[in-house]
Amino acid sequence: MTSPIAIIAVSEGTRPTGLTETQARWAEANGFSGQRGRLLAVPGATGAIDLYLFGLGSLAGRSPLVFGLAGAALEPGRYRLAGEIADPTLAALGFELGAYRFDRYRKPRKSHELVVPEGADALELARLIESAALARDLVNTPANDLGPDALERAVRAVADRHGAAFVSHVGDALLSQNFPLIHAVGRAAHEAPRLVDFTWGNPAHPKVTLVGKGVTFDTGGLDIKPSASMLLMKKDMGGAANVLGLANCIMDARLPVRLRVLIPIVENAIAGAAFRPGDVLVARDGTSVEIGNTDAEGRLILADALALADEEAPALLIDMATLTGAARTALGPDLPPLYTHDDDLAGALMQAGRAVDDPLWRLPLHLPYEGLIASRIADINNAGSSGFAGSITAALFLNRFVKHARAWAHLDIFAWAPEARAGRPYGGTDQGQRAVYTYLKSRFGA
Repeated sequence: MTSPIAIIAVSEGTRPTGLTETQARWAEANGFSGQRGRLLAVPGATGAIDLYLFGLGSLAGRSPLVFGLAGAALEPGRYRLAGEIADPTLAALGFELGAYRFDRYRKPRKSHELVVPEGADALELARLIESAALARDLVNTPANDLGPDALERAVRAVADRHGAAFVSHVGDALLSQNFPLIHAVGRAAHEAPRLVDFTWGNPAHPKVTLVGKGVTFDTGGLDIKPSASMLLMKKDMGGAANVLGLANCIMDARLPVRLRVLIPIVENAIAGAAFRPGDVLVARDGTSVEIGNTDAEGRLILADALALADEEAPALLIDMATLTGAARTALGPDLPPLYTHDDDLAGALMQAGRAVDDPLWRLPLHLPYEGLIASRIADINNAGSSGFAGSITAALFLNRFVKHARAWAHLDIFAWAPEARAGRPYGGTDQGQRAVYTYLKSRFGA
C-alpha cells in the first residue's frame, strides 16, 4: 500500500511548519499564504508530489467543512490530513463530502482514500458520509429511474437493514386507510401514490417522528410549470431523501428514541384523473381544502402524513420538504427556513446547524397571515390568491395539521447546491439532516 500524501492545513497569513527549506522557498515563490481553498502541490527531491499545502483562510467565518474544498480539487489518491485541524471528525467529513461524485450515468472514477485522522470518531464519520451520500444519490437520480416504486424500495432497504418494521399503503388502499390528499395528488401518475411508514427502537423511549415530502417529479399538475421550472423537479423528493439519511444516522447510532418515519410518495402528473384547481378535498383529519393551485401539492401530501403522525402525540415531530420557491427568494439556496412554535427547539436546532455547517434560519409562523390562505367555501386554501409570504403561508398550512405533538418543526429545504462550496459539490445535496441529528444526539444522548 502506498504511503498517503499529506495535506497540510495552514491558516491565512501564517507560515507552514515542518517543511524543508526548499519546500518553504517553493511555497513562498508560489505566493502561498494560506488563502482559503488554495491548494499547492509541493514537489520532493525526485520531482514527484511530496505533499500539498492547503489554505484554510482567516478564522472569521471559516466553515468546519473547509477541507471539502481540498476533497473537491484533488485527483483520486490516498491522503492524510495534517497541520491545523480543529475538529478531526468534521475535517475528514468535509474532505469526504467535497470528494463526492454522482457516477451512476458515467464511467466511474477511482475514489479518494482518506486516512482517518487521529482523534476522529471513525464510526460517526462513516455514518455521516453514508447518510449524506444516500440523500445526494437519491436527489441526483432522475425520475425515469426514481419513481414512486423505486423510492419506496430505497426506503425499505434502509428500514430492513436496521430491522425496522415497514408498512406501505399503495394506490386505492390510501382511500381505505384515510389518506385522501396523498391519493388525490398522485392518482394521475403511471405509478401509484403511496405512504411508507416504518418504526424502529424501543417503544418505551421518547417518540421522534420524521416526515419527508416524496414527490418524485412535479409537473405542477394541471397548473403546469413552464419547462424551465421543471428542469430540477427530480429533486422534489429531497425532503424524503434527507429524512431517510437522518433516519439512517439515528438508527446506526442507536439513539435511544422510538423512531417513526412517514414518507408520502407521489408523482404530480397530468392525466384525466388529475386533481383540479377549484376541487375541494377533505384531509385525513377532516379539514376541507380548496385547491387554489395544483402546483402546491407538497403541502397536501404532508398534511395527511402529519395528521397521522400527530395522532400519536410524539415528543418531537419534524418534517422536511422542498416546499416553496419563496424560501429560496427569502434566504437563498444554502439557508433553509425553520418554523416552530418552540423557541428553545429553534435555538437548539440553529446552534447545532452552525456547529456542523448545516445552517438553518428561523422564520415566523405569523398567524395573521393565515388570512392569505383563507377559503370562501372550505376550511383552508392550499395556495391562496396572494404571492406574499409564500414560505410562511405554506408553513401555516402545515401547522393546521399538528395539534397534539409536544414539539414540531418544519424545514423548507432546497436539497440542491447550484454552486459548489465547501463540502457541497454541485447537484443534489444533504440539507437539514446533520443539524437535526446533532440536536437529537445532544437532547437524547447516545
